[in-house]
Amino acid sequence: MESGAYSLDKRLNHLLETVITEVKLYAENQISQIKRLTQIGTALSAEKNVNSLLDMIVEEARKITRADAGSLYIVDPCAKNLKFAILQNDTLNTRWGGTSITSVKLPPIPLEQDEKPNYANVASYVALTGQPVNIPDVYESDIFDFTGPRTYDVSTGYRSKSMLVMPMKNHENDIIGVLQLLNALDPECREIIPFSGEYVDLIASLASQAAVALTNAQLIQDLQDLFYSFIKSIAMAIDAKSPYTGGHVRRVVDLALMLAAGINETHDGPFAGVCFNEDEIEELRLAAWMHDVGKITTPEHVIDKSTKLETIFDRISLIETRFDLIGQTIQNKYLQEKLRLLAANPDDRVGLSLLDRDLAEALDVLHDEKLFIAACNAPAESLNPQKVTRLHEIARKSYELNGERLPYLAPDELHHLAVPRGNLTSEERNLIENHAEMTIKILHALPFPKKFARVPEFAGGHHEKLDGSGYPRGLKGDQLPLQARIMAIADVFEALTARDRPYKPPMRLSQALDILRYMTRDNHIDPDLFRLLVEKKLHRAYAERELNPEQIDEE
Repeated sequence: MESGAYSLDKRLNHLLETVITEVKLYAENQISQIKRLTQIGTALSAEKNVNSLLDMIVEEARKITRADAGSLYIVDPCAKNLKFAILQNDTLNTRWGGTSITSVKLPPIPLEQDEKPNYANVASYVALTGQPVNIPDVYESDIFDFTGPRTYDVSTGYRSKSMLVMPMKNHENDIIGVLQLLNALDPECREIIPFSGEYVDLIASLASQAAVALTNAQLIQDLQDLFYSFIKSIAMAIDAKSPYTGGHVRRVVDLALMLAAGINETHDGPFAGVCFNEDEIEELRLAAWMHDVGKITTPEHVIDKSTKLETIFDRISLIETRFDLIGQTIQNKYLQEKLRLLAANPDDRVGLSLLDRDLAEALDVLHDEKLFIAACNAPAESLNPQKVTRLHEIARKSYELNGERLPYLAPDELHHLAVPRGNLTSEERNLIENHAEMTIKILHALPFPKKFARVPEFAGGHHEKLDGSGYPRGLKGDQLPLQARIMAIADVFEALTARDRPYKPPMRLSQALDILRYMTRDNHIDPDLFRLLVEKKLHRAYAERELNPEQIDEE
């Protein structure tokens, strides 16, 4: 009797130990799952790239459920379709969407058919109802229309069987996507089995975390897209201020990024230790887009000025009209002299002839002065001291109108015409150059994130020169960061080769390179960047995309 009791106790103890072990294993497994979900949640919330996040959601859900395949659908902004975002399949070695170079090749799933909810498709059913669906074998189910999976199987040789479909609800309980897992695998024999019921709650939790993380990532992406759209719209507005600089900002962005990519591909020489990371590339991109934002404050008539006398309009027409008027006053004066001569001596042909000669000479002088002023008005005309002296002599002349003595040229007209080179006075040049300082001030007022903190410095430094003769700060040498030097050479090269400037013919590529070469010798631009531009043939790649064919000559 005692032996039987001992045997019973022994069996009970063994059973109890077994139960305790199983409970312990179950608890440990649950704790492990919770820890894993916590880790996944942390990883999901840390990932800001939407495509990487989508990949991670499907990958982690498949790991938890040991699913062979999985896909993820996103509800489109109009809530009319489910758009395929991710497709993963281990058996077929398929990775579509997300960070893959292969986009998803499957059509979207409509949420409505014939103006009624599309409950026939399992994914749209889950998106519309918010209810998860767990199907042991899709070929034996008559609840939903599985034409899609069967067509996929026929085309690929795959066998879709068990399926778990889970809604993705964000923090506002809105369904923003659907997670679909396919073919759970037995961990030992790798046979396809139904998805265990315990996975429903786990994947529901994961889907909820994923939806919140995806919403946050999309919000960040939307804000970034909005920010870039705003930046580009400002750049477009700046370009639109002048018909002479259309597309300038965009081309400077392209050149700057080409140079940065060339530096990253260089493993020897002065740039061997330089490699811009993703944030630094974005920082440079932003600086390039915003480098001319200060031109918002520059008057249009200065930006667009194509002749020396141009303000709101080209005042040469006023001067020409004035000179025509002066010609009339000269003729009137000589006619009056003739009348007096004829009244005193009607037969004085010699006197009349001398008056005609003097009139012709005076009109010839006036005509030459008119042509000379028109020539001085052209920006291509360089004025030597003799020409400037002649302008002053013309300006000192006067004519009489309605009893008032008036100068041939007003002081402001003389000031503009006497510009030795180009078409800008010193005051106008200061207005133009002030755009770089204004760029710095405007950008410093924007709350850039820490990783983009140097955007104002890079953008505002595109007119600085290595020898310190640039503006607005007169920085030189090592005071100029590499990104500002990149901006400088990109800005100059674009301006030299631009084909859409009506005030100058398009410059040939060889000419532009010669000018850049002179600028390196004068210590204005970075010689290492110039060599990189040429040695990596970045100038050719840019030219073939942006210049007229006749501009691209042999250097």
